[in-house]
Formats: sequence, structure tokens, C-alpha cells
Amino acid sequence: MLTNGLINNGMNFKTDIDFAQLLDQEDTLQKFRSSFHIPKQKNGKDFLYFCGNSLGLQPVSVEQIMMEELEDWKNLGVEGHFHARRPWMPYHELFNEKLSKVVGALPEEIVVMNTLTTNLHLMMVSFYRPTREKYKIVIEASAFPSDKYAVESQIRFHGFQPESALIQLRPRQGEETLRMEDIENTLRQNVGSIALVMLGGVNYYTGQKFDLEEITKIGHRIGAKVGFDLAHATGNVLLQLHDWNVDFAVWCHYKYMNSGPGSIAGAFIHKMHHAQNLIPRFEGWWGHEKKTRFKMPSQFIPENSAEAWQTSNAPVFSMAPLLASLELFESAGMYALQAKSEKLTNYLEFLLKQIPTDRIQIITPADPNQRGCQLSIQVKNADKSIYNKISEQGVIADWREPDVIRVAPVPMYNKFEDIWHFVQILKNCI
Repeated sequence: MLTNGLINNGMNFKTDIDFAQLLDQEDTLQKFRSSFHIPKQKNGKDFLYFCGNSLGLQPVSVEQIMMEELEDWKNLGVEGHFHARRPWMPYHELFNEKLSKVVGALPEEIVVMNTLTTNLHLMMVSFYRPTREKYKIVIEASAFPSDKYAVESQIRFHGFQPESALIQLRPRQGEETLRMEDIENTLRQNVGSIALVMLGGVNYYTGQKFDLEEITKIGHRIGAKVGFDLAHATGNVLLQLHDWNVDFAVWCHYKYMNSGPGSIAGAFIHKMHHAQNLIPRFEGWWGHEKKTRFKMPSQFIPENSAEAWQTSNAPVFSMAPLLASLELFESAGMYALQAKSEKLTNYLEFLLKQIPTDRIQIITPADPNQRGCQLSIQVKNADKSIYNKISEQGVIADWREPDVIRVAPVPMYNKFEDIWHFVQILKNCI
């Protein structure tokens, strides 16, 4: 085993386990690990859990919050809407302040509602308004399938065909990720026909993080609306949606935000769109202005915030786990989490490069500014059997066909020693 110190992305790392343990001792965020339930193996040891990019772990405090909501329902019935310890009628408002710090927004630009793809459709009702000349949508060719299904169905709904109306960004021949100059060139070459730019903030497959600020600027210069799917970015990378003038964004909370399988999602609508009362929008009673909502007027008057896009009242039991997670994010702070995330990921990259084989290729960008905590490891001449082998030895990661293992060391609960043990297991299996 190598024990000499090597430099990776400006950091001095060593390959021995003592060094990993030293990094854990110096980690000011290590206390948050005990705030999560770590899945256990049959032998009682913790699994090496690197799947926060698919489903985050359960915060310990979730159970208490859920029980409190169940008790209030049991004891108060309908009166819980006004007299529960966290009244249900304005329950969605509990998230705005804390969540706005995670995504870089004003509190009134945030609304917690529905699920991700539902929110994406609701946003495209407002922000994809194709004309005969401007009707195209720009998306990654390797976007998460649900996003492609959604945008293609919106294109067909408006009477166009995806074959001509969908521009799919593809890497250059022999490359795995997109170059910013190629994105810019594509937008400029289609300046007269693009209605909407809709990309993922972090690509689910490669782990590439896009320059959302620059893409938004270019999109607006060519007269397009710009929105993002931040499922793999929210809680993972630093975001400044308001300052970047992003038109809209949508995300789920069950990955890095640890809110449970299929839980409530979120949406951002920039303040510049709130006062546009004539903006096309699918509407429901919870988007009506609060002061007259329960007077049940026949005419819809939108709330002057992102809540105007909210169609229904809060699903409390789906929302409750997110409260627990946001308390932890508030305590840790996104900048501290980002710093640890970069160090964890750089350390993982360093150790992977020490494995004496030519079968491993990291397809995630090496530049920390172009990735979050996920590294996508391509294993040449491999099938899922190699993933099954590491799983049998206590690793929970993620396999993507045909030959990629996705690994996400999450700063809220992963240790440097977790990474060290994972790399030893992978090396032995290779």
C-alpha cells in the first residue's frame, strides 16, 4: 500500500487508514452523523452508505415529529388545522425561511408542494409558451428520463413534435460530459427558436454540475426562459437562484435533503414573476390570496408569492420529515457542508486513483467547481456482478447501466474512514 503524501486538488492526502481517521477527528461536522439512522449489516456493523444521491438517510428526530403530528390528529381532529403544535393550515410556511438558505432564494420565492415532475409540469404551464417561431426546448441528452418524458409531453401538448422541437445537448465524441462552450454555441445557434432552457443542475448519471448562472444569462440574452431540475443539486451544492435570476426551479427532497421516499418536493419562482397576474398558470384554492381564501370567492386572486402556484393544502405527513432535516441544515450551514463535501470527494478521487488498475475511469469532472459530492466510476469490462460483490461486503452505492457505480459521500453523515474502507473493498473486487 502506498503511504506517501500526494496532492489532489490542492489538498495533501495520504493512503493509510490513520490519515482517514485523522481527517475524521478534525471534522467539525462529524457530530451530525449521530443525528441519522445508519443502516446496519447482519453483523451489527454500519453499512458504508454512499447512496444519498438516491435516498438520504432518516434523521433521528423524524420519528418524534411524525408522532407529534399523529397525536395532534388523534387528539384534535379537524381543530389541528389551527391548534396543533404546528398548525396544519399554514404548515407549508414552516419551510420557506430555512429552505431559502439552502437554494439561495427569498423566502417568498419558495413553495413546498407536490412531487418533482408534477411541479415541472406546473412550471412549464407558465414558462413554456411556444409560438410558431420560438417553440424549442433545450435539455441534456442524458437528462433524467422523467424530465425528458415531461418536456416531450409538453411539446406534444402544444402541437409540436419532439423530433423538431427538442434540442438535446450531447458531449463531444469520446467525452462523457458537456463543455460550457458547446452549451453556449448551441443556444446562440438557435437564438430565434428556443423558448425554454431546462437542464439539470447536477446531471444524475455523470455527476457534472453546470454553471447555472452563466446558462441563465445566455438563455435570457436569446429571449428564452430558463429553469432547472435541482434534484441532485439541492442540499448538495451552493445555489443562488435569486441572484442568478433563474426563472424557475424544481427539486425533490428525498435525496440530499433526507425527507423520506417519495416525499414532498419544492419549487422556486423568481420574484420578478410574482406580480404578473396574467401569467398562465394552473390554479387551485391554496394559491388564492390568504386574506380572502376562506371567503370562497368565485374569482381567483393569486397570492403575491411562489404560493400562487400551490394548488392544494399541505400534506402534513409527507412534509414533517423535511422539518427534521432542515433543522440540521440550518445548524450545519451550507458553506460548511460544501467545504466538507469538496474535501470528502477529493479524498475519494485521490484514493481511487491509487488503485493499480486501468479498468477504472471517473467520468465526473475533476474540477471541484463542476461537481458535487457524487463521483461516477466507470469500470471497464464490468457488469453488475462487480456491484453485487461490493454490496455483499457492506457497501450501499448505486449501479447504472451499463458499467457505472455512482458513489456519493454525503458531508452530513459520511466519514472519511467510510471512504477508505469502500476503496479497499472496490480494489479487492477489481
